[in-house]
Amino acid sequence: MHYRSVLFVPGNRPERYEKACAAGADLVCIDLEDSVGPSDKDRARDNALEFLSKTQHAHVGVRINGVQTPEGKDDIQALTESGLTLPFLMIPKVSDKGEMSDLDDDLPNELGVFCPIIESAIGLLNAAEIFSNGRVSLALFGAVDFSADLDCDLSWDALLHARSVLANVAAAHDVNLFDVPHIDVRDLDDCELTTRQNKTLGIHARAAIHPAQIDRIHAALAPSEAEVDQAEAVIAAYQKADGDVALLDGKLIEAPLLKKAQRVLRTRK
Repeated sequence: MHYRSVLFVPGNRPERYEKACAAGADLVCIDLEDSVGPSDKDRARDNALEFLSKTQHAHVGVRINGVQTPEGKDDIQALTESGLTLPFLMIPKVSDKGEMSDLDDDLPNELGVFCPIIESAIGLLNAAEIFSNGRVSLALFGAVDFSADLDCDLSWDALLHARSVLANVAAAHDVNLFDVPHIDVRDLDDCELTTRQNKTLGIHARAAIHPAQIDRIHAALAPSEAEVDQAEAVIAAYQKADGDVALLDGKLIEAPLLKKAQRVLRTRK
């Protein structure tokens, strides 16, 4: 299954959990890392575990703290002992494949697939190896930390290379790649615009930090009527050819075009 959106909700704001789950995002991530201050880490972890032990929502996962930090180690121990079944576990600041291998060895499969966040220069260099771990089926581009690591601008153009590399690596390893949330929750137009730009690169999913962003993300990622019409025409022409050379408007329809057309129709929602 391809996911279009993941909505973050702060771990120390349990009153927002249910609202986040009902916001229409494909996935929800209770955040124990960036949105929670140092003095609130334990409480946020307890809040998350309590909610996850009772909820009927099956699309809610957790972002733990960095695996090398004391808070991250506490998160891992608590989750391991929890007996929970999760759809995914998001891991920040992943820099090499060893971190994924160690977690794969230490954490039960019931805690879900891994979603590493690539947010450093070394992480980008090692992305192919990180994504090659069999438990990694989701990933997130952490552009804010990445731009700080490079000391570069946070603009879309400045990070074009990084996004292009990650889109390529994700496609090669069949990883569902999410782009960074739009940090200005008031600018929904730019959220939709840059999500459309990401789509041209092959990034067909995005994270969000506010429920209002979800509809705009989904709208940007949905195929247009023209794209749907073209996809249906391609598939019809291919089926009509029944194994012979397929043509549409005088143009040859080859397997990559058929694959793209099928993908367009799968993402129509």
